[in-house]
Amino acid sequence: MTEAPLKVLIFIVSYNAERHIKSVLDRIPDSLWESSDYDVEVIVIDDGSEDNTVLEGNRYFLEKKRYVRVLKNPINQGYGGNQKIGFTYAIQKGFDIVALLHADAQYAPECLKDLLEPIAQNSADAVFGSRMLRKRDALKGGMPLYKFLGNIILTRIQNGLLGTDLSEFHTGYRIYRVKTLQKIPFQYNSNDFDFDTDIIIQLIDNHCRIKELPIPTHYGDEICNVNGIRYALQIMHSTFLSRVQKFGIYYTPKFDYQIYGEQYEDKTQFDSSHLFAISQVDEGDTVLDFGCGSGHIAQKLKEKSCSVYGYDSNVRPDVQKYFEAFYHTDIDKDQLHKPPKLQQVDSVLLLDVIEHLINPDAFLESLRKLLSEFQNPPKRVVITTGNVAFLFVRLSLLFGGFNYGKRGILDLTHKRLFTFKSLHNLLEIHGFKVQHVKGIPVPIPFIFGDTWLARLLLRINRVLIKISKGLFAFQIAMVATPRPTIERLLENSKEEGRRQLKKAMATTND
Repeated sequence: MTEAPLKVLIFIVSYNAERHIKSVLDRIPDSLWESSDYDVEVIVIDDGSEDNTVLEGNRYFLEKKRYVRVLKNPINQGYGGNQKIGFTYAIQKGFDIVALLHADAQYAPECLKDLLEPIAQNSADAVFGSRMLRKRDALKGGMPLYKFLGNIILTRIQNGLLGTDLSEFHTGYRIYRVKTLQKIPFQYNSNDFDFDTDIIIQLIDNHCRIKELPIPTHYGDEICNVNGIRYALQIMHSTFLSRVQKFGIYYTPKFDYQIYGEQYEDKTQFDSSHLFAISQVDEGDTVLDFGCGSGHIAQKLKEKSCSVYGYDSNVRPDVQKYFEAFYHTDIDKDQLHKPPKLQQVDSVLLLDVIEHLINPDAFLESLRKLLSEFQNPPKRVVITTGNVAFLFVRLSLLFGGFNYGKRGILDLTHKRLFTFKSLHNLLEIHGFKVQHVKGIPVPIPFIFGDTWLARLLLRINRVLIKISKGLFAFQIAMVATPRPTIERLLENSKEEGRRQLKKAMATTND
């Protein structure tokens, strides 16, 4: 039994292309139409042209009797907006592959079969026809020198920001696996020409396989509708903000993939709040860890022979083994209970917890009361939270922005925001003596990976934090010790009074 042919949609975006549309359709290889491996349909979506593009497309269909469907947007949707419509059509109709062509004949339809092959063979999720794999050919094909140089410069910058090695980000000749398109939020992308950059970033962020194949370059008499300077600014803006979103200072749904992964990631591999907390805990400590459901810290503390008791509303089943005991507790509402038979605690961790509480004052009072039940107070309470006075947040406010995201300083689930001073005051008011304060740098490896650039930026951030924690620290870290409660002080006073009374009685008897 032979496998069913793959359903391929050749999607042609067009705008004022009446001079070229028939030629583009004619140049789709007969071998592709007649292939037993592919079931081919062509759709032309005209984006509100003022010429006869639609008429010419329909004439081709009537003359050739091939399955060419011509649609027309009554109102111009833009280059990116038109792609959204075409890709949605491919998803709704159950195609396996969609190939993006331009109606101005700039990209050679003759290459279609070669470009389809990697996806058909399941070795790629997206294939880009690149004019820059053989750079000399791009100039020979008539690419203007300013576009050639601009392509190289912009691509180099984008590769640096995104940690990629693509030969060009700016080709419009693209083949996508339709199941891949279903996994990325392309519907939120720009309606302009920077749509193509947005979708590359989405593919990269979702670890999709991108393959580049060389294509011929052709620049003829087609009309270019791209404003080069505006386009360059748009793509750099989008590329930069996609990286900024990774540490929660900026948010847009087009770069939000949290439904496909865990929200809170492991930060124990670089200079971070996680690493700071682990460094504060001594070998063999007994630890109370609040808000610990991800288990990242407990796993590392287990390696230090620590005994960890966890408090959180939920815990991943695969990390329960790192806890001596786990208490399913809504720490924002439930009363805190002392682990049975546990007489001594050495360290308490409140990592990125305080900002999620409706009433952190009540929680700290409850925590202090809990700690007073042990024979001796813990050596340390380590608390971390985002620094809302961080420079980027201040600049965002200056320009009218205050964007909540899935994580970072402005996490969607945050209920309270803190500066170094406000957190210090909160702890002191509720009976915790702050012993040590540290500024935590931006989690840059989340953005650039473990690269020389990430390491350099971390070093720069650490130097800036020494100049001003309030401006340049991404997170606040404090180590405190609990003072005795009033009730404990009263008991101590009573005990000391009794001791002094006994001493006085002994002296009198003498």
